[in-house]
Amino acid sequence: MVKKKSPFPSENDLVICTISKVFSHGAFAKLDEYQGKEGFIHISEVASTWIKNIRDFVREGQKTVAKVLSVDPKKGHIDLSVRRVSDAQRKNKMMEWKRAQKAEKLLEIAAKKIGKTLDEAYEAVGFKLEDRFGEVYTGLEEIIIAGEEALKGLKIPEEWKKIVTAVAKENIVLPSVNITGYLDLRCYKPDGVDRIKKALITAKNENYGNSKIEVKYIKSPRFSINVTSPDYKSAEEALRKCAERAISEIQKLGGMGKFLREQK
Repeated sequence: MVKKKSPFPSENDLVICTISKVFSHGAFAKLDEYQGKEGFIHISEVASTWIKNIRDFVREGQKTVAKVLSVDPKKGHIDLSVRRVSDAQRKNKMMEWKRAQKAEKLLEIAAKKIGKTLDEAYEAVGFKLEDRFGEVYTGLEEIIIAGEEALKGLKIPEEWKKIVTAVAKENIVLPSVNITGYLDLRCYKPDGVDRIKKALITAKNENYGNSKIEVKYIKSPRFSINVTSPDYKSAEEALRKCAERAISEIQKLGGMGKFLREQK
């Protein structure tokens, strides 16, 4: 059961819920992210079209995304709407839910490795990652990128830092993008080919963070630089730096170079 730090959702929040009871005038739904909480969807908030039979739109056991219309913590009342959720909002919330489930599974794995409970994992790590990064899974991805540095200032016990970092790196594959740029390198010295190779090796072996660089020969004087990165911004930065370093090196070795973002 994915958990939220707050015991109640806020007005206008989108929530994952499971329809529990259906009546002619509306339906009750359990809020999957808020243990023990249940909301009511009035028939007028089920669909934008005319409803002859409410069961044509909602049924027991159905999982859906609803918008929170109002919350009364004292009475425990939560009013929900399904019709006010757009297709894009529904899709994004479902994706967020799946990521939250994956994150919870990883927290559970980490907890078991050090003899702790899932509740303890949420208190020690999960809720703190959610506060800083917006969601637990994003926090775990940041740990892969930055290591324990991503946890700096979060007051997470050392035993949790090490195990969560290890579990994240073992189980999460970061999404990646691939981009390609091109280099024209020339050197008319007797050993010009060797000098070009040296410039490319020097550029390729630089530290580009989480970006991976692959250089291939196309035809004289052109080489391709393929970059694989977690996102386009870091990919473009790594491509630019690699090209600049290669050109700088070949110039030091008596040659010349030019960078092309696309082939002409």
